[in-house]
Amino acid sequence: STCACVEYYGKALESLIKQVKIMSIHGKMKHKRNKIFTEFRKLPGGILVCTDVMARGIDIPEVHWVLQYDPPSSASAFVHRCGRTARIGHVGSALVFLLPMEESYINFLSINQKCPMQEMKPQANVLDLLPKLQSLALADRAVFEKGMKAFVSYVQAYAKHECNLIFRIKDLDFASLAKGFALLKMPKMPELRGKCFPDFTPVTVNTDSISFKDKNREKQRQKQLEQQR
Repeated sequence: STCACVEYYGKALESLIKQVKIMSIHGKMKHKRNKIFTEFRKLPGGILVCTDVMARGIDIPEVHWVLQYDPPSSASAFVHRCGRTARIGHVGSALVFLLPMEESYINFLSINQKCPMQEMKPQANVLDLLPKLQSLALADRAVFEKGMKAFVSYVQAYAKHECNLIFRIKDLDFASLAKGFALLKMPKMPELRGKCFPDFTPVTVNTDSISFKDKNREKQRQKQLEQQR
């Protein structure tokens, strides 16, 4: 749903999935976009993490799966996203992830877009990869900050969803969501003000002590911290 989510999950997939090319693309990459898109089209296989900037008007040959992690803000965008697969006589699959409270979106799409859907049962014996993502965030401040930004942007995008009768921010389980983003602590943001999260356990580490792997960035951060002190 957001550029920050693309950057975070692109980084996460790079560390979790080996021997598969992972590329990321979003609207803020103005000059890089065409280069990344051209490179991805030439690959024999791979994963492209993207915002709706890739939802229409582009052709990538033989896309087998379109995984929609966030339901699009507009119903027409759902069909455009699905249209990236099964192009020109090919067969492909599209999947959208929905919370139980969001399931009326299926009827909405069926009526609004004449788009019938089938339920895909959750996979059994799924690996818990969240501890690995938390370890990455503890080892590099860049990953920690990307996760925090992604969470904040996700909540803000959810609050602005076109179908706000279905996607109600007041019903969102922020603790589970934070766990899903492998956050080390809850961020400070207006939407969370005054709320308690007993189901979320922050790490015992002082997150201010997490340093950047990039030595230049860390040097700059230490300089700023010194000025603040």
